[in-house]
Amino acid sequence: MPDIGDKAPDFTLPTDGAEGEVSLAALKGRKVVLYFYPKDNTPGCTTEAIDFSAKIEAFTAAGAVVIGVSRDSVKKHADFREKHDLRVLLAADEDGSVCEAYGVWVEKMNYGRKYMGIERSTFLIDGAGVIRDVWRKVRVKGHAEAVLDAVKALS
Repeated sequence: MPDIGDKAPDFTLPTDGAEGEVSLAALKGRKVVLYFYPKDNTPGCTTEAIDFSAKIEAFTAAGAVVIGVSRDSVKKHADFREKHDLRVLLAADEDGSVCEAYGVWVEKMNYGRKYMGIERSTFLIDGAGVIRDVWRKVRVKGHAEAVLDAVKALS
């Protein structure tokens, strides 16, 4: 499970945008906000994506790229983006390999039932590919603002 000060695991994932795919290596020199969320079009995930989208100009001005990752397909991501007018990049980790590399694929419990799922988590990666901040078990309210503050503080 990568932590602050560790080299971020590299990845290449298909996206819902015209870019076709996104990779950490291609973003070298830029700050990356990599946030993992459980599922498109669910209440918390929708709120989180909308909150990050509302602050996209500020993230961009601070030199950061914001990428949301879930195990949903590129098609589901595209529908999610269109439905909510999202402005963040959404990447599809359908096989879960990136979720596993970042340690966010965990056992969860809901109403007494155990299952595997994504733990809502965010990683702030600097231009050299080093993790500078980590938020695990994220509570959505105020999260995008806290991440933006951390991005701005990162020189």
